[in-house]
Amino acid sequence: MSKFNFHRWRFIMAGRGVLAVLLVLSSFNFAGAQEAASAKADAGEGTPIHWVGWSDAVFAQAKAEHKFVLMDLEAVWCHWCHVMDAITYADPAVRREMAAKYIAVKVDQDSRPDISNRYEDYGWPATVVFDGDGKEIVKRQGYLPPKPMLSMLEAIVDDPTPGPSVVAEQPITYASTSRIAPAVLKKVRRGYEAQYDLKAGGWGFSHKFLDADSAEYAMVLAREGDATATKRVRNTLRLEQKIQDRVWGGAYQYSAGGDWDEPHFEKLISIQAQVMRAYALGYGQFHNEAYLHTAERIADYVQGFLTSPEGAFYVSQDADLVEGEHGGEYFKLDDAGRRAKGIPRVDKHAYARENGWMIASLAELYAASGDRKYLDQAERSAEWVVAHRELEGGGFRHDEHDAAGPYLDDTLAMGQAFLALYQVTADKQWLDRAVATVPFIAANFGARNGVGYLTSKAPTDKYSQGFAERDENVALARFANLLYQYTGDVKAQAVAAQTMRYLVTPAIAIRPLSGGELLAVYETTHAPLHVTVVGAKDNEAARGLFSAALHGLRGYERLEWMVAGNEARGDMKYPSIRYPALEQPAAFVCYDGHCGSPIYL
Repeated sequence: MSKFNFHRWRFIMAGRGVLAVLLVLSSFNFAGAQEAASAKADAGEGTPIHWVGWSDAVFAQAKAEHKFVLMDLEAVWCHWCHVMDAITYADPAVRREMAAKYIAVKVDQDSRPDISNRYEDYGWPATVVFDGDGKEIVKRQGYLPPKPMLSMLEAIVDDPTPGPSVVAEQPITYASTSRIAPAVLKKVRRGYEAQYDLKAGGWGFSHKFLDADSAEYAMVLAREGDATATKRVRNTLRLEQKIQDRVWGGAYQYSAGGDWDEPHFEKLISIQAQVMRAYALGYGQFHNEAYLHTAERIADYVQGFLTSPEGAFYVSQDADLVEGEHGGEYFKLDDAGRRAKGIPRVDKHAYARENGWMIASLAELYAASGDRKYLDQAERSAEWVVAHRELEGGGFRHDEHDAAGPYLDDTLAMGQAFLALYQVTADKQWLDRAVATVPFIAANFGARNGVGYLTSKAPTDKYSQGFAERDENVALARFANLLYQYTGDVKAQAVAAQTMRYLVTPAIAIRPLSGGELLAVYETTHAPLHVTVVGAKDNEAARGLFSAALHGLRGYERLEWMVAGNEARGDMKYPSIRYPALEQPAAFVCYDGHCGSPIYL
C-alpha cells in the first residue's frame, strides 16, 4: 500500500529555531509580557491588526495603496504560532507599522495545502513578505519576537529589494526515463544510511520522530535478511513510544533537543495515522504484541478525541490548553487532573486528505488485529467522505467549501484509502472507487512538462507557478503502481511512470529524508507478493484462509479473493493468473506470475 508521508518536513519545521527563541524569551517573563502587551493594546497603543485571507485581490490592493503584503502562515495547533499572536502581533509598535505599510494575511496551513507545500521549509509560523506584484521580499521561519519583527518591517519599507532569504530557484534538468540511474540510487542509499542517528536512534537528528517511510523501508530490508536494518527499525519503534501520551494515548508530533525526552504536545491526525500504521506493519512483521498494543492505543485516542459523531476524523488537537502557555505541566497530569482544567482545543475541520490517511491506517490495523471495529471505523469515514467531499469525475475537495483547489493530496489520499479497503475486504466497490481517482488526478494535476504532479490544479496566485511536492509524488507513485498491479490499468501505469520521472531526477532524488524515495524505487521495480484465496465468500474455510492472509499482510502486497477458479465467475477485477478448479477452498502465494502449490486450511 502506498504510504502518505504527511510532508514530514513541514511538521517538524514548526519547531526549527526554538533554541534561539528560548534564548530571546529567557530574558523576560512570558506571562508578564503578554499581559503588558494586552494592556497597551486595550489602552489604544496600537491598532489591532486586520487580518484577511489569501487572494489575488490582496496583491491588487497592495499595489494600488503602495503597501506590502505580510503573510503569517500558521498552524492552529502550533505553540509558537500562539506565542507570535500573543506577543509579537500584540506589540503596539508592530501594529502601527503593520497598519501603515502592510496588508496582513493569515493562512491556516492545514486549510491550504498549496500554500503549505510552497513554504513548507519555513515551518510554522512562517512569515513571508511580498510586494504588490507578488514578488517575495523576505521569508522567515519560526517565532519572531517584537523587536526583530519591527526591525524587519522598517527595513523592508526602507529597501524593498529581496533579501538573502529569497533565493532564485535553480533550473532542474529532469530525467528522461522513469528508471533511476545506478549512480544516483547508490547516492540515495548512502544518504539513507547517513540519516540514521547512531547515537540517539531514529532517522533524523535535531528533532526525533518516527519517519514512517524510513521505518517501512528498513522493514523491507529486514525481510531480505538485513540485521542492521532490523535492529534500527525495532529500536526506533521502541523509542517512539517515549513521545506518546501515557494517559489518553496518541502520538505527540516530535521531540526537540536531539533526543526523545522533550515532546511537543500537539497531536495531528496525520501523525496518528503515520505512527499507527508503522506499528501495525511492525506487528505483522515482528509479531511483537507491544507494537499491536501501541497501534490500538493510538486508535482509541483518535476515536475518543478526533472523531466526529458522524464518523469523520478531525485534523488535530492543540499543544496548549491556554494558547501560548507551554503545556508540559498539563500533560504530566492524570486524566482527572487534565479534565478538571479543560481539554486542549480540537480543530474540527474534516478534510478529505486527513480522512483518507486515517482510513488507510485503520485498514492496516484491522489486518493486523482482526478486530472488526477498526474496519467499521474506516468504512464509516469513507462513506462520509464520499457523501460530503466527492467531486464529479472521481476527485475530492479538501473541505466543505474550498477557497482554492482542488488539491492533489485529497484525491490521492482517498485513492489510497479505497485501495486499502479493497485489500482487506475484497469488496469491489472500493477498488472501483480507487480506479476512478486516477483519471481525475491525471486530468487535473499533471505538470505541463510531463514530469511529476502538482499540489494544486491552479497555482497559489497569478504571480506564481505550479508546485510539485516530493512526498506527494512519492505517495502517488506508490499508489498508482500498486493499483496497476491489481488492475492492469494502463492509466495508473502511466501516472506512476510520469511521477517516477520526477522522483528519479538527481536533484529531487537525493533530498532527505530518503526512505520514501527508496520505497517508490523498490516498488516500481519489483512485483508485489500476490496472495489469492479461491473459494466462496460464505465458506468458513475460505474466510479462515483470507483472515490468515490478512494477518500476515505487508505494506506492498496484492491480496485478493476469488469466488471460483474460473475468471469469468471470479470476484477479482484483474485476474492475471488462472487458478485450477478445486473441490475445497485454497490459497495461492504467487510472485511475478508464478504460484506455489495450493494451501488448505
